[in-house]
Amino acid sequence: MADMSLTKTPITEQKPEERICNFKEVTLGYTAEEAMREAGRCLNCKNRPCTAGCPVNVKIPDFIAKVAEGKFEEAYYIIKSTNSLPAICGRVCPQENQCEGKCVRGLKGEPVGIGRLERFCADYMMDKKKDIHKAEPNGHKVAVVGAGPSSLTAAGDLAKLGYEVTIYEAFHTAGGVLMYGIPEFRLPKEIVRKEIDALEELGVKIMTNMVIGKVLSVDELIDMGNEAVFIGSGAGLPRFMGIEGENLICVYSANEYLTRINLMKAYKQDYSTPLLSSESVAVVGGGNVAMDSARCAKRMGAKNVYIIYRRSMDELPARKEEVHHAIEEGIELKVLNNPVRIIGDENDRVNSIEVVSMELGEPDESGRRSPVEISGSEHIIDVDTVIMAIGTSPNPLIKKTTTGLETNKRGCLVVDEAHATTKEGVYAGGDAVTGAATVILAMGAGKNAAAEIDKYIMDKTNN
Repeated sequence: MADMSLTKTPITEQKPEERICNFKEVTLGYTAEEAMREAGRCLNCKNRPCTAGCPVNVKIPDFIAKVAEGKFEEAYYIIKSTNSLPAICGRVCPQENQCEGKCVRGLKGEPVGIGRLERFCADYMMDKKKDIHKAEPNGHKVAVVGAGPSSLTAAGDLAKLGYEVTIYEAFHTAGGVLMYGIPEFRLPKEIVRKEIDALEELGVKIMTNMVIGKVLSVDELIDMGNEAVFIGSGAGLPRFMGIEGENLICVYSANEYLTRINLMKAYKQDYSTPLLSSESVAVVGGGNVAMDSARCAKRMGAKNVYIIYRRSMDELPARKEEVHHAIEEGIELKVLNNPVRIIGDENDRVNSIEVVSMELGEPDESGRRSPVEISGSEHIIDVDTVIMAIGTSPNPLIKKTTTGLETNKRGCLVVDEAHATTKEGVYAGGDAVTGAATVILAMGAGKNAAAEIDKYIMDKTNN
């Protein structure tokens, strides 16, 4: 019988005063008893709105029913049938805007903790021996560019169909934004490595330090016998505002700042990654990347950390959980403010940032109310570091070195409904197509593209 509680089962977390001194995971997950209790809240709705809200179509009521019965392994394999990276999705997906946002429970209380239950199942199975069903080779080869969530999903799905899949990753380690962008305290890198290990056990080959467009071109990948190429190279090119002072010392893009910390381990004393210490930090932006940057800055020793966002709290695009954690950790949100210049000292190092107060006007094309400057409201905030977290776009290298590959005005690859680019046999998905977006949307694109690549190759083979 379903648990009729209106609230989610509480979850254990590190205390704020403790966690700002370390990079250990903040949220500690359910015990088996807590998971079963939370699963008991599911109403098993007939029309399954939660599944419709999932970009990779996880059979949510089915796996939750198994958790409620204590059949955790069965629940895991239900999730895994459509989601290649459940331990990751359970931690970083914006569930409040997707599956949990559609949960009927949320109409009169709190939605079922779907993400937390997914994480529990994945973690439960993480160290258990799993049955790896390696598909019989079908004699066809596919190359995948990039090793982020979209590429990992596409590669996994293709490997399960018998394709010989090779991933070409520019960095020295696979994972993409999962490794360089999302901090350890939200997504432990050991979790990412284990998910990638599982793909390699399926037969996926991963080649690192391979910058496609420099070491090899897309055309050369095709010449090597690959019948299709999937480009999931992400959006690693940072955006800046174009304001005075952005070239000063200690102005970072969020990409650079997070990469130095997450991938290059600047937070560990036995690593020599260069990162100047900061007393007061301004992070410009309001998304998850801004929250990650601010929370990292706090853990790196900054006493004062400000998030400067030009709209109000209601428009803040970051996950509610991340905003909640940031506020708990003493990060100050300066909403309805926008930078106009960054000011340096005699050594060209940041010593303050000038911002202007904003008010909300009419809605823009996205439906959000446009911020409007309040004349004469400029004021100075004393900081010694500025991190720009206002978005990214795809690196133009692949476009520049590949004939017949069209991009839009933002530098994103143009694809059709089948995720096919304008170049024959080349498909794309994730941030390389959409610009910076969520992990799960990138995974959904990789999943759909894999199905389309299979159809493309099979149609060519049979005709």
